[in-house]
Amino acid sequence: MSIVNIINIAMIFPGRTLFQGLSFQIDTGDRIGLVGPNGSGKTTLLRLLNREIQPESGEIVFAKGIRVGYLPQDVDEESEGKLLESVVYSVPSRRELELKVMELENLLDKATAQEQTLRLTQDLGDAHQALAELDLSYPRYEAEKILLGLGFQQRDFSRPVASLSGGWKMRAFLARLLYQKPDLLLLDEPTNHLDVPSVKWLEDYLYSFRGALVLVSHDSNFLNRQTNRTIGFEPEGVRIYAGNYAAYIKAREEERSVLEAKAKNQEQKIKEAQRFVERFKAKASKARQAQSKIKLIKKMELIKTFKKQKTIHFKFPPVERSGRIVFTLENLAKGFGTEPLYSEVNLSVIRGDRIAVIGPNGCGKTTLLKLLAGELEPDYGKIRMGHGVKIAYFAQHHSEMLRNDKTVLEEVAQSAPDMSIGQIRNVCGAFLFSGNEVEKLVGVLSGGERARVLLAKLLVNPGNVMIMDEPTNHLDIVSSETLIESLQGYNGTLIFVSHNTSFINRLATKIWDVSGHTIIEYPGNLDEYYDHLARKAAAETSSEPVEDQGRVSGQAPEEVKPRRKSKKDLKRERAERRRQIQQALNPIELTIHELEEQISALENRQAQLEEQLSNPEVFKDSQKGPALAQEYKENKENLDKLLYEWEEKHQELERVKKELGIG
Repeated sequence: MSIVNIINIAMIFPGRTLFQGLSFQIDTGDRIGLVGPNGSGKTTLLRLLNREIQPESGEIVFAKGIRVGYLPQDVDEESEGKLLESVVYSVPSRRELELKVMELENLLDKATAQEQTLRLTQDLGDAHQALAELDLSYPRYEAEKILLGLGFQQRDFSRPVASLSGGWKMRAFLARLLYQKPDLLLLDEPTNHLDVPSVKWLEDYLYSFRGALVLVSHDSNFLNRQTNRTIGFEPEGVRIYAGNYAAYIKAREEERSVLEAKAKNQEQKIKEAQRFVERFKAKASKARQAQSKIKLIKKMELIKTFKKQKTIHFKFPPVERSGRIVFTLENLAKGFGTEPLYSEVNLSVIRGDRIAVIGPNGCGKTTLLKLLAGELEPDYGKIRMGHGVKIAYFAQHHSEMLRNDKTVLEEVAQSAPDMSIGQIRNVCGAFLFSGNEVEKLVGVLSGGERARVLLAKLLVNPGNVMIMDEPTNHLDIVSSETLIESLQGYNGTLIFVSHNTSFINRLATKIWDVSGHTIIEYPGNLDEYYDHLARKAAAETSSEPVEDQGRVSGQAPEEVKPRRKSKKDLKRERAERRRQIQQALNPIELTIHELEEQISALENRQAQLEEQLSNPEVFKDSQKGPALAQEYKENKENLDKLLYEWEEKHQELERVKKELGIG
């Protein structure tokens, strides 16, 4: 079903056309990714779809009653009240219905005439019914689930929203959008203020989202997992492609190759025709043919190849080797106030490591990077730096590393005292600061431009240990991909924090999981980390021990080597395979059976209540009518909760089967 039709729209600004003649439609269940450089029009299109602005020409037609939810990059809306209540009451008409019920109950208490009592009782029953249906569609526990998934704790539910920091306010805003279940969900860089666990939760949540989704993200993994159509904002105009980001990249390359081959073939034909004209134009016998060739050349419409997208382009130069041991963390402890972030941390960083530091916001990831960079001192313990270590640090908050009163050229030059102005200008050009743009003051730059200045400073003075805190924030997807490719060729040691799952998966060789006041090291990238957690969870379900590859930071540092299994071990595992499967599946299947029995009982009672409430005589009793309506509401809430648990258990069953290789 089509919910939005975009018909021949254009957005034109003085001296610049974002798009013109753009037409497409959005159907229920569509999942569309918007890709292109910063400033190409992605956010403008989202604002058009949110009905904030109108197109210069053309029209956007929405199906009747379509509800749109929009998450901008910067959330400045202030929500009153406490966190959980702000989500629960974000649903239109809930508060109004509750107030109406209270008002009717007060009027009913004061009513004296029988006719008035009957009318108020009927109205109260209708209001209770409407509220029960609303609670069924938007249960309170769903709001709690969303908040927990986005990283809040139960103790946060009673916190005033106004007391939250900017990043947490964005999460609260996103929670309200998801809870409202709009028909069209517009997300502009939704992972920017999320940590890795919350990104993973959001990915899973969006899988089951039934509305249409239009998404902007610089995380190629996130786009690939969420989208089935891609709108590219290209130099030649806006183009629409089937498939996710990876399919879009492949299609663009295939189109580019075909166009370049056709253009080359056309160029060859033109040259041949020109040679013929030059050779035979003076010969009377060939004059007619020569004229025909000239006309052919003039009529020929030149094939245009794709213009190259302006993007950053650079490679880190080779760096001098440090000693084998880069850092040794000995009984490290750090906290603020009376609350420790972590303690008794004993870990090592080996030359060539690429370590992704992950964990929920507030666990101390940025603090750990600052400790390693020498920006902070530990409360207890030591960080020993190895021989020949030279650190380059990319801070999450660019103001920590940049001087607002300096120009781009001056800021980059400060990191490269041995380079000439011409060389520095070339570096700035590689980061899209050309001509007079290098004279811009850092203080007036956008977030993306400031990120590019920091990357330019790293390029001219990279160090052999790179410590990076959210380096892809404010970068568009093409720039993020370029940074990943550049770091893949970097021959130093890399330690970083990122919410960008593609960045982590393509770069990390180790994961440091910061949680529970400690740090656990896992070998591999993010996918391998999640695979390990899944295997561990499956083994715990089946009551079988699992080989834990994670090393708690309190343990003595040592290389993690996978244990090789003997033939005898493998034979025993095959023999016990059936028993293990039963141990894993039986508890889940038993829970599903118990839930089905409870659901059946509640459904039977629900049918009885519906039959009683459909009888007008019931509401003549001022006590029985409202009591039945209240029971109906509570019964529906319990039924909905059990149905949700039943669905969750079925998903768990399928997941465990898949993990056990029997799905």
